[in-house]
Amino acid sequence: MNNHEIDYKLYGDDMQFVEVELDPQETVIAEAGALMMMEDGIRMETVFGDASSGGGFMGKLMGAGKRLVTGESLFITTFTNEGYGKKHVSFASPYPGKIIPMDLSQYNGKIICQKDAFLAAAKGVSIGIEFQRKLGTGFFGGEGFIMQKLEGDGMAFVHAGGTIIQKNLQVGETLRVDTGCLVAMTADVDYDIEMVKGVKTALFGGEGLFFATLKGPGTVWIQSLPFSRLASRVFAATPQLPGNKSVGEGGIGGLFDIFNK
Repeated sequence: MNNHEIDYKLYGDDMQFVEVELDPQETVIAEAGALMMMEDGIRMETVFGDASSGGGFMGKLMGAGKRLVTGESLFITTFTNEGYGKKHVSFASPYPGKIIPMDLSQYNGKIICQKDAFLAAAKGVSIGIEFQRKLGTGFFGGEGFIMQKLEGDGMAFVHAGGTIIQKNLQVGETLRVDTGCLVAMTADVDYDIEMVKGVKTALFGGEGLFFATLKGPGTVWIQSLPFSRLASRVFAATPQLPGNKSVGEGGIGGLFDIFNK
């Protein structure tokens, strides 16, 4: 094993957090801002790059550059047990949903996921970028041309919104998914973008113009509530004008009020 072997326990249902148990000198890495609590004896350190083992300065610089491309911070946080007994550190999701524990050794050492889905992992897991093979996937994929890839043989924790379903696709089996609902997939899944057919469906269907086509064999994880969808609904319901009046309350009159301000 190249990665540290960590034990864990999930708590909660719709707003989960994961408690990681560290033996002496074991380390877990986490995204910035994911920490919920930790016991005395654990040393927290911010490191440059993705904190995977080896690489020297240039390796760390490359790791940091990869994280910057995916829209993440240049730095990542490590938590090391420097005590004599078992210690615990907990990480929480940034919004309501589920935490998905993944043993990368069971998925041929690689998982491809949304660029903001990574939460925490055992030290040694490499966090990189995955370029999609087809330009259409990049331009219209909803999650962008670049996705994250998690590589190694240890535990990794991915978070997503709402309820999560795991689908095991057989050879040649195809699943069409709203681009924002795709959380993660194994490396052997063929991923492409397909345009919604029909002008009326595209304009008035209430969905996006494109959806993802996932072709097996492989495993995919789907979320019922992407954060972008939740955020758009919250924004639409938030008062936008002075005097405790939202844009929607005034109807067309409220629309004119916008331009009069």
